Amino acid sequence: MVGTVRRRQITLDGQLLTYWEREAARLDTLAAATRFAWQRRRYLRKAVEARAKAERSRQREVVRGRGPEPTDV
Repeated sequence: MVGTVRRRQITLDGQLLTYWEREAARLDTLAAATRFAWQRRRYLRKAVEARAKAERSRQREVVRGRGPEPTDV
């Protein structure tokens, strides 16, 4: 009999966490490449919002016991 390996189920919060982190990085890149200050500010604001959403998902994952504790770096 072959042993079964239990896979860790990916939760919606786990998926959202990676999505919002990637989105924040994308918005930072757009902000760095933009010409106008008003566009840069808007992209940077959106990046901050994306990081906040990622942090909420990270906290939910920690409550579930599925993620490392956030570090104060």
